[in-house]
Order: sequence, then C-alpha cells, then structure tokens
Amino acid sequence: MKAKLIRHNKVYDEDGNIIEVKMWRVDPSSDKFHGYKYSLVYIVGGERVIGYDNGEGRGDHRHYSNRMEPYKFRGLKKLTEDFYRDVERYREESL
Repeated sequence: MKAKLIRHNKVYDEDGNIIEVKMWRVDPSSDKFHGYKYSLVYIVGGERVIGYDNGEGRGDHRHYSNRMEPYKFRGLKKLTEDFYRDVERYREESL
C-alpha cells in the first residue's frame, strides 16, 4: 500500500514558532508494526526542540532539546497528547 496521508497541520504559535504534525497510514513493517508513519515537530528559532517520529529504520522515538530516546507508541491520540504535553512543558521551562 502506498503511504496515505491522514493528517497534516502546520501552525505558527503567537511567537512565530512552528508546530507541524504529519501522519500517514502505511503497511505494517518491522519498524512500523502499528501501520503508521509520523512526524510531529516543534521548531523554535529555526531549530527542532521537540520531535516525535519513526524515520526509516529508527523505530518510534522522541527528541526533547538535544536528547533522543525511544518512544512507546500507544496510538495516534496518545502520540498527539504526548507531543503537545512536551510542547507545553518546553514553553513553561523557557519562561
């Protein structure tokens, strides 16, 4: 099956930072066993500060500032909630 885009939102927050969410339905594979490909990113000053993705061969993982760690995928709703929670946490820490 060809990847099917199921969600794409790109918005700018009040400070001009970018929040972009992209999700695709794909055939399940060894690194996308759940059948989804995704990229959720928060860009501040031209740099990614928060990111959730499952790029080819790397499996589900998240980026927070300069750290990268595995992410336990539990559905698109939970993924979205976790991402926006991290964005809010980052904003609070940056005040």
